Amino acid sequence: MGVHDGGPVIGRDGEIREVTRTLLSTGGPARVLLVVGAAGTGKTAVLEHARRAAVEEGAKVLRLRCHDSGSTPGAPALSDAVHGALAKVPHRRNTVRVSGARRTSRQPAGAYGELSQLAALSETLTDTARDTPFALVIDDVERLPSATAAALSLLVRVFRPAGVPMVMAGRPVPPRDGGASQLASAADRLLELPPLRPADVEALMVRGLGRPVEPALVTAVLRALGPMAGTPEAVLSVLDSMDTHGGLLELGGHVCLTEPEQALRLTTDTARLTRLCWPGEPPDAADLDAAAAVARALEHAEIRFDDLHRLKPGGPRRAGLVDRALTPLVGDGIVTVDEDGRASFAVPALAAALRALPTHHDVSSLHALITRSLSDRLGAETAGGGYPRLADHVTAAGAELDDALAVDVLLAAARTDARSDWPRSVRAYASALGRLTPYDRRTPEVLYESAELSLRHADHPGALALGAPLLACLDADRDRDRLVYVTEVWALAALHEHRLPNADDSGTQDSGVPEHLAAVEGFTALTGPYGIGRGAGRVAHLPEDGAGPTVRHPVTTGHRSGTGPLPSPAELRLLAAASGGRAELLETSSALPPEANSAHTMDRLRHAATHADLADALAAVLGDRYTGSGDSTAARYHAMVRSYLDGDWDRALSAARRIEARSRTRGTQAGAAQCARALAAEIHGARGELGHARAWLELIPDGVTHPLVAWARMSLRYWSGQAAEALEGAREDVRRARRDGLLSGIEKVLLRYLSYALLEGMPRAMHRTLDEMEALHEEVGSAMTHETVLLGRGLVHGEVDGALAALRSVDQRGDVYLGLLCRLCLVEIGDDSDRRLAEASYLAQSLGIGRATRTTLGHMARRRSLVLPRLRPARDRLSEADVRLTVLVSDGATNRQIAARLASSEKTVERRLTQLFQRTGCRSRAELAAAWLDGSLADRGLVPDGVPGTAR
Repeated sequence: MGVHDGGPVIGRDGEIREVTRTLLSTGGPARVLLVVGAAGTGKTAVLEHARRAAVEEGAKVLRLRCHDSGSTPGAPALSDAVHGALAKVPHRRNTVRVSGARRTSRQPAGAYGELSQLAALSETLTDTARDTPFALVIDDVERLPSATAAALSLLVRVFRPAGVPMVMAGRPVPPRDGGASQLASAADRLLELPPLRPADVEALMVRGLGRPVEPALVTAVLRALGPMAGTPEAVLSVLDSMDTHGGLLELGGHVCLTEPEQALRLTTDTARLTRLCWPGEPPDAADLDAAAAVARALEHAEIRFDDLHRLKPGGPRRAGLVDRALTPLVGDGIVTVDEDGRASFAVPALAAALRALPTHHDVSSLHALITRSLSDRLGAETAGGGYPRLADHVTAAGAELDDALAVDVLLAAARTDARSDWPRSVRAYASALGRLTPYDRRTPEVLYESAELSLRHADHPGALALGAPLLACLDADRDRDRLVYVTEVWALAALHEHRLPNADDSGTQDSGVPEHLAAVEGFTALTGPYGIGRGAGRVAHLPEDGAGPTVRHPVTTGHRSGTGPLPSPAELRLLAAASGGRAELLETSSALPPEANSAHTMDRLRHAATHADLADALAAVLGDRYTGSGDSTAARYHAMVRSYLDGDWDRALSAARRIEARSRTRGTQAGAAQCARALAAEIHGARGELGHARAWLELIPDGVTHPLVAWARMSLRYWSGQAAEALEGAREDVRRARRDGLLSGIEKVLLRYLSYALLEGMPRAMHRTLDEMEALHEEVGSAMTHETVLLGRGLVHGEVDGALAALRSVDQRGDVYLGLLCRLCLVEIGDDSDRRLAEASYLAQSLGIGRATRTTLGHMARRRSLVLPRLRPARDRLSEADVRLTVLVSDGATNRQIAARLASSEKTVERRLTQLFQRTGCRSRAELAAAWLDGSLADRGLVPDGVPGTAR
């Protein structure tokens, strides 16, 4: 990938037009333009595209190359470059002009020799321009020798050739650079290339990768680049690095990030890296080695200049190294220092790239030295309490510090930071646990304090990380009363991260738990109902007569009353029972206080269980005691469910991709959310994107029996042309779900079965399925089973009032897709069919639904002699490429000129113009130009806000 690959330059339309106009301003209006931009901003690409456009308009554009010529720097080098360019202008008098000017340039330079050479050069350029108008471009002016840059500046200011426009481009240079800095004052106009906007960065990433990108990836790249976020070459450099090291993953047609954000880095090619990030001369090998050492020193702990000043003279050499290396890095703006003296890299991706470079410096002793400089003077506990940031230095020092000193500093820092900077406190506790033995008397207390802190702040990854020291401490048979609390916090965190709460973090173990983890059995019983892990559903067994499932309630230890942030045994049983029948739910809810056992709570809990939404289920049961789901997988899945129900399916798919990518990101302990995969497959299937739907479902292990999975699998099979397999497989999936006690959500499968039986013309199957739906409602008795029964009766018996009641209930609860199905039912049974069909069409459009529902709508319309409304696609607004084409048409460009400007063929331009005419309703280029110029396209909502070129 490169900044300029022959395609359009993203986000630089205005700048290209400005440069093109300058190159075309031959004769009297000739101007001199200086294009300025930092390294990698695309100056060369802008010049090249503008040059092409000017040539297409009939202009002659010559390049000046006087950077590395063998000529003497100054006027001679400039003269040779001009003469070499003029030799390409075919004219019979040019040979005489060039020869005469060359003789002048080779004459010995006296006091005014350079001025004479520049005057002769100006005259030659002016004479040539009279016969053959042309423009000059010169790139990388900051690389010109100082004498040559000064001569060029003098030529522009004093001896400017008449009628010859000139465009120069280069990086900003400091005023002390006498030659190149004079060019800014000599130019008529200074054009600075601004950073790309985030939307342009996303477009650049899409073009570089050749596929749409997940918005979270764009955000991560922008954050990693800091002030370089809008630099095209830097963006592409990060993409190259991620692609090379396998940090990118395609899900559902979008590219996602599987690297931790702090690992995003620029290229490690030192020549490219230093050219892009160092404003002046590139560093030598020693300086780069020192910069790599600084980057490693700042990776895990903040370093302040007062820390370095506090070190004793004559300390370790590497401490002096960091001190000496910081000063030039700060001077170049590569490292910044805040008001408290904290040093950090301005561009995190540069720091990550430097850390990847080899260095012979070991910086761990620097962190140890910073720690000892305070602990030796104040004592370990006083130093840790007074300077809690020392905890990160202790961690980074590793074996350089002995465990006794390190643990004292870490625990004092953790307890001090618990309120003011809890994330650092969690890190300090984790570091201390890494040094404490399971038999140390302090270990259970440290585990307890850390677990309590993580639970209080919904830091579920932090709590989950306690697993290894917790299990070691349990094996050592230490302080079991305190460790039961830690075990339950750890188990709850595992559920939030969609991992099995057992000793095997790989997620391959069944739902059984070891004896010393009996306290988590109640939590383990939630894995099936909420689609966690790879196993089947809840713990259940069939009686010998096969009458039905008998669910064994989880055994939980402890005597918590349910007043703390952890769910009590009764609440755990209630959470598990939410996916079962009414009798079981009433039995478990009777153990709760009256205020907790409300109809609203039960409805919310049922709804959460139907969609495997653990976070919402916990919030319903725990109420104000719930400390929250934080940034866990459960939290992201809850957001996905809400987006799905609200009809924002694009956002729901984005959440699914982020959840899946999170489960594959290095350094995380998040598991896969099986129901997120199913819901993503369902959305793709409804939109007719069967390949993406199949890819999502293939990620779900066969042992997962949740009804949401069966629901999505049935849709994919049916719309893939496997109607019989879809119906037969759905019945088997329902039997498996019933066997595992997972009743909530079966109503969705049965309703889909009934609708497919309708499409297939199977009335007996419809009646049989309705009987099953009514029996399920008798068994479950939730609002959702009631809605599906009403819809089923509407489809089978034509009961309009029931279908209308279902529609009102669904709209009030908030489920856009089920609301669409209700309207389709009303179309089928003949209640205000025209209106319901129009509503269904608009809902299908807003959801982006494809062939499946459009086919159903068409069949219904034809069967009832209705007219299917013609809708303009929801995404019919003009894209940035459409706006660019419209601007070129309004500027009067021909198809040939547009093709040259956009680096495409004339046939492609004709095809795109035809599509643009159809979408805008314009019948000609003149109408399109008029609609653009008078603002009517924007008034009709066809032009997105903020698209370049809309502000005229």
